[in-house]
Amino acid sequence: MSGHNKWSTIKHTKEKNDAANAKVFTKIGREIAVAVKLGGTDPNSNPRLKNLIQKAKAANMPSDNINRVIKKASGEMGSVNYESITYEGYGPAGSAVIVYCLTDNKNRTASDVRHYFDKFGGSLGSTGCVSYMFNRKGVLIVAKGTGITDDDMMMYAIEAGADDVEIDDDCFTIYTNADSLDSVKDSLEANNIQIEHFGVEMIPNNYISIPEDKLGSFGKLINALEDNDDVQEVYYNVDNYEEE
Repeated sequence: MSGHNKWSTIKHTKEKNDAANAKVFTKIGREIAVAVKLGGTDPNSNPRLKNLIQKAKAANMPSDNINRVIKKASGEMGSVNYESITYEGYGPAGSAVIVYCLTDNKNRTASDVRHYFDKFGGSLGSTGCVSYMFNRKGVLIVAKGTGITDDDMMMYAIEAGADDVEIDDDCFTIYTNADSLDSVKDSLEANNIQIEHFGVEMIPNNYISIPEDKLGSFGKLINALEDNDDVQEVYYNVDNYEEE
């Protein structure tokens, strides 16, 4: 996901995912494997796994694939251990970039990420070099056109315990405390509100616009990172870049 979370970006991401399902399934599969390792195979007692299964189904991941990943993570079909690593760095024009990875080979992933930053006019930094510019928040997207008025959405979100609601032309973006994401999601769904996207994300405190002549290099950096199987999420603070 990008650093700023608009419904147009979500729709584009879905379209891009449809054209590259194998890559999407790989990324979601790794998240599921980690969730199983941390909380077990039963989604009823493992909320993280339950949400990821929902995410996988929304991406049209076959049930057989989901079950295979769960069995493999539990040790029934062998086992692969993935380690969570977060990289921080500067993109072109001093932009801030955070890269969240799940990998079974730290050396490979570190080498790849460093190469992308170097190749496209950025530099990989140390832990904490840009993360202070972001806040970790729960984010939920609800598309408009479902019969919910702006006032009703505000009411439902506040009653659910959300911190803020951003109203755009085509969607509602609901922000929560990261630890409250699941409870807010459950409350909204109990009111028959269809959630198009949800997750814990790093939201910039402030956005920047970078020069037009740097946008091409910035886009190549983001695309290279997102195309890597080890990379799960990419966050940035640039507001004048639109993913292709």
